[in-house]
This record gives sequence, structure tokens and C-alpha cells, in this order.
Amino acid sequence: MPSTTTISIDKLARLVGTPNCPALIDVRTDEDFAADPRLIPGALRRAHSSVEAWGSALSGRSAIVICQRGKKLSEGVAAWLRQLGATAETLEGGHEAWTTAGLPAVTTERLPAPNAAGRTVWVTRARPKIDRIACPWLIRRFVDPGAIFLFVAPQEVEAVGDRFDATPFDIENVFWSHRGGLCTFDVMVAEFGLVAEPLQRLAAIVRAADTGQSELVPEAAGLLAVSLGLSRLYADDLAQLEAGMTLYDALYRWCRDATGETHNWPNAKVAQ
Repeated sequence: MPSTTTISIDKLARLVGTPNCPALIDVRTDEDFAADPRLIPGALRRAHSSVEAWGSALSGRSAIVICQRGKKLSEGVAAWLRQLGATAETLEGGHEAWTTAGLPAVTTERLPAPNAAGRTVWVTRARPKIDRIACPWLIRRFVDPGAIFLFVAPQEVEAVGDRFDATPFDIENVFWSHRGGLCTFDVMVAEFGLVAEPLQRLAAIVRAADTGQSELVPEAAGLLAVSLGLSRLYADDLAQLEAGMTLYDALYRWCRDATGETHNWPNAKVAQ
């Protein structure tokens, strides 16, 4: 009889990057992580030995626990999380099964150090339009679900980054920025190792819209129009980001599942 507390890598792959994805908790040993220092997109590292301390934050939430092969560590942590009020499953075959299947994994060497609360902090220019909404969406959906974004005056981005240990992005002369013809979203997709086809397709749309080349990708003109509309609807940058998260969730699902679908309202005359 199949287990009711496990999830297959195929099912998890359909959840990753969507707003409905459960919390992903990587509890591999330090030795296993050192041998492959990548994470399933959206996963956070936690020590199995201190689950009682950090697990209470997941009470009332759904979680998937990942160890090296989906055995004792993930089983034990998932059981503890259920004891603490979470709905917890283990990943069948663990991290090893995921990577063996060739599914995307985040390169952690590029991850900024988390703050005391375990969240990465990023800073960029205020009044975002395209890249500065697309990049936070990518980070929250595939890299760090709890990431914090600070929007500040353009001339203060680097100084705020220094003073508040925040990583600057989408400004000149920093690591996370445009490179040649690539926009910052392209750079993040590549540097984090997120080479899956749907994200590559989305990156092309973002790049074309962000660099004023809407003629390169048909969907880019629509993204530009909606992005400019959002910037006028919302005076608060964080409120705009929340609205933009839904926009990019929809675009990602189109890139992943619906590029071949068309819509043509049937206007044939009713037979007499």
C-alpha cells in the first residue's frame, strides 16, 4: 500500500515555483550537502537535530521534508512536524532522486547570507517597473520564499545595502545587474542555475520588455503595458510587488503549461 505521507518528485516538480508550493525543508547532513551544495528551488536548509525549535513556525502549514534519499532524516523530521501541527510529507528518493532526474537545483554559492531571522535581504531602486518586480518574484518563488525587498532612493541603494546588510540588485556596477544584452532577471536565472525551459521562455519576455525591444517577443508588449499600469495603480512599492507576484505567477504558468493553447470566441452564425 503506498504511503500517504510521501510525495513523488514529479508531483513536487509541478508545485515548485507556484504560490501553492508547500514549505520545502532540506535536512541533509552537512556531509551530504557539502557533496552537492545545491537546493531544490525554494528549499531552506534546517538542522534535523533542532526540529523541535524551528518546527513550530510551520504549525498549520504544509511542508515537504527533503533528505539525501528520503529515508530516516526526512521521515523523522516530517513526523516531528506533524506532532507540531504541520501537514508534512517526505520527498520520495530525496534530493538524490530530484537531481538524478535532471530537475533544476539552485546553486547556493551565489546566495547572500541570511539575516538573523534566516531571510535574505535585497535592496533596489524605488518605483519598480519590470526587472525590479520580476527578480523579487523569481527569488521568492525559487530561491528564498521569505526574502525581504527594500525599495529606496536610487542614489542610496548601495549605501543602504552596506548599512543594512542588504544585497543590491538592478543598479549599475553591482553583481546582480544587466550584463550586455541581458537584464537582471536573465542574470539571476543563470547564476542560480534555474535553466528550466519555462523560466528561459519567461526570461526572454522580461528581457524584451525591460530593454525596450518588445518586437523580439510577442508577449513583451503586453508585459510592458501591464507593468506600467501597475506602477500607476500603486503608490506603495510593496503593494505593487504583491500585485506583481500574481502577474508573474500567471506568466510563469503560461510559459510552463499553456503556450500551445489559443482562445477564439466562436462567432459562427446560429444555424437557421
